[in-house]
Amino acid sequence: MKALVIGSGGREHALVRALAHSPTIREVHALPGNPGMKKEALCHSLDWRDIGAVVELCQRAEIDFVFIGPEEPLVAGLADQLRDHGILVVGPSQEAAQLEGSKVFAKEFMIANGIPTAAYAIVESVAQTVEAAKKFQPPYVLKADGLAAGKGVSLCNDLMELELAAQGLFERKVFGDAGKRALLEAFLPGWEMSLLVLTNGKDYQLMPLAQDHKRLYNKNLGPNTGGMGTVAPLVANEKLLQAIETDIVKPTIKGLQNSGMVYRGVIFIGLMINQDKPYALEYNTRLGDPETQVVLPLMANDLGVVFRDLAMGKLDPIKWKNMHSCCVVLAAQGYPTSPKKGELIQGDVHYESTSSYFVHAGTGLNDQQKFVTQGGRVLGAVGLGSTRAEAIQNAYSQAKKVSWPGLQMRTDIGEYGET
Repeated sequence: MKALVIGSGGREHALVRALAHSPTIREVHALPGNPGMKKEALCHSLDWRDIGAVVELCQRAEIDFVFIGPEEPLVAGLADQLRDHGILVVGPSQEAAQLEGSKVFAKEFMIANGIPTAAYAIVESVAQTVEAAKKFQPPYVLKADGLAAGKGVSLCNDLMELELAAQGLFERKVFGDAGKRALLEAFLPGWEMSLLVLTNGKDYQLMPLAQDHKRLYNKNLGPNTGGMGTVAPLVANEKLLQAIETDIVKPTIKGLQNSGMVYRGVIFIGLMINQDKPYALEYNTRLGDPETQVVLPLMANDLGVVFRDLAMGKLDPIKWKNMHSCCVVLAAQGYPTSPKKGELIQGDVHYESTSSYFVHAGTGLNDQQKFVTQGGRVLGAVGLGSTRAEAIQNAYSQAKKVSWPGLQMRTDIGEYGET
């Protein structure tokens, strides 16, 4: 088979690499991909918004299925448009992708299906936000309704911070149309975990629990990021796992089925565990980043077959390897606010061992065709092992193979969140 992965980040490189190792996949294509993917994929410098060009590529290259990585093309309806041309796609419909594209849509879906989540109010102005805050205790959580590149959530310690955040959304329009309205939510204390679920909209298969580390610095300090590292599988007690499946996963899938929305892909559920009770924080309608980097290596099934079948609406049981994985993110100087681009990466960005390798998230090539930093999260050092400690050690050994000025990296990935 031949597969096309749409996207250019670390998640997509993880997909490309996993598909390249699938026995049934003989050719992997990426659109647009990134320089680090070129060892495993044929990269095409096309814009996914040019539907005619994407369809022509799929037909010319005889692509068997397309996997859409990022949220933007899903929310824009790319999966529907490709399916209209008879192309098999892993990815939800535009309507279903609103679970990620609109925080309000997702919250109303949760409430309608009895899914535990934080109390909330929908607000559309600074005045409404301040008034609604009277119903909540600080800290306050303000979420832009639309896509905001992972930066649309503000945790405000007091009313003054909340008012400033609301001014940014509604008056300065820092997120444009994504901030036309917002959710004001009650703060849920606890610890976060991520659950990825494969579903055809009716059946589902749980993927191993992964734990992301969102804060920039050790000990979960510093600003929020897109994720500084992950470990999987997360060891959780059986009672908690049962509660997650019963209270959150099953009603989510039932809600999808009852809605009639086309869903062939992955639903990512962001969870908050508060006093051993799970709450749904958010949905993403695609694989998480950097969760994908640690979950895919654990799949024992042929990934090509799994995704081809899923694109056709079929979902068979998935088996998982009895092993552990860790991804340590290497970020650019200035990340997450203003990452410095163009720094020369010293070392071997293609280095890999039997138990470790790099995924490229934000690398580029300079005029001398040397690898440089091109994004905030530059590389992910992935380590595998028979134990968590071994996987973590292998990931950090891999991370040492490269360097650049101002490189940022947490040194405590995997040390938090066990239950």
